[in-house]
Amino acid sequence: MLRFLVRRSLGAVVILLIISMVTFALFFAIPADPARLYCGKVCSAENLTMIRHSMGLDQSVPMQYWNWLSGIFVGHSYPGVTAHCDAPCFGWSFVKKDMVLNTLLDRFPTTLSLTVGSAVVFLIFGIGTGMLAAHKQGKAADKIASASSLIATSMQIYVAGPLALWALVYGTDLMDLPTYVPITQDPIGWFTGLLVPWIVLSLIWTANYTRMTRSSMVEQLSEDYVRTARAKGMSGTAVFMRYAWRGAMGTIVTVFGIDLGVLLGGAIITESTFGLHGLGELAIRSFIDSDLSMLVGVTMVAATFIVIFNIVVDAVYALIDPRIRLA
Repeated sequence: MLRFLVRRSLGAVVILLIISMVTFALFFAIPADPARLYCGKVCSAENLTMIRHSMGLDQSVPMQYWNWLSGIFVGHSYPGVTAHCDAPCFGWSFVKKDMVLNTLLDRFPTTLSLTVGSAVVFLIFGIGTGMLAAHKQGKAADKIASASSLIATSMQIYVAGPLALWALVYGTDLMDLPTYVPITQDPIGWFTGLLVPWIVLSLIWTANYTRMTRSSMVEQLSEDYVRTARAKGMSGTAVFMRYAWRGAMGTIVTVFGIDLGVLLGGAIITESTFGLHGLGELAIRSFIDSDLSMLVGVTMVAATFIVIFNIVVDAVYALIDPRIRLA
């Protein structure tokens, strides 16, 4: 198991290195003059020169990348901007007038809260409904669950979000207006402020997990070892929970790990719809403001989460099915 994790971890480092090269090239090597994007439409020659020197844009692209990469581990200095950016240094934002890492750390708790809360909701209801549909295959409960999941899957957050706000907040005052309050300051306010976004975000994901769980369970119930267990006289419930459910876990764990990494990288549409200042909203704002350093930072954070959770998925899957460790 240890060798398996070491191989996966080394592969993840290589993947992140390649992603960082491609990302840096997209934002700093391909544009003809990245400094002018920083400076805006109205930019004096003095400001343009200062930005090029401060950001190291007057150096070769490989040297720019090396300075950025080494700054993550040993820090980096930005002449004329600040004394020193301590490690891990992801760059300086001319738009925010602050270190990229400071902004990322400020926005991350919102995205983390939104991700964890919605994940709890869609896992409980999605998997539970999918198991019920598989257990009642062909019956009314199965048809209702399948039809509901199909309708929910076709919904879009930018449509469901405003409808939920009208139905639950503005029209009826049943719930609080979505906002983020640190859980350490006000746990109740944290819960009530994110409840509507959790419901809306989990709506589509619940539908996806319902369909996935049902199809995986139905497939497992038709396997030979399940039929053998039934032939030996084991009860239907025992077969369902002990054999079919464990066999279906592999697919669910794999998809959940990827989904969780994507959500932690920023739920862009959800955060924008409800005015939550997380990593997703930061990515959009950075794109609009041509904040290249911030865009690189957000992209790398999102990529890191996806890669890390893929390793976690591999580890959990290896525990479920030891044959995976040989791959």
